[in-house]
Amino acid sequence: MKKQRAVYRFYRYNGKALQAKIESPFEMKLTAKLILDQLCYTWNKKQLQNQLNEALDSGDKQQFALLSEAYRSYIWE
Repeated sequence: MKKQRAVYRFYRYNGKALQAKIESPFEMKLTAKLILDQLCYTWNKKQLQNQLNEALDSGDKQQFALLSEAYRSYIWE
């Protein structure tokens, strides 16, 4: 299979100047991802805790065992 080549020709542009978008810095992207991860983690943990409490209140042992197994990954350190 032959390699594809791209040929670029540049022409002088006499129109209005275009503004290029600046990409966000790496640190800002990383910080945003970490904050979102932490928010999702705490929300999921609270939801799981609420479901565990409901299973305890209703006396559903199977549901409690299933949820407590999933909860272990949140308390593992």
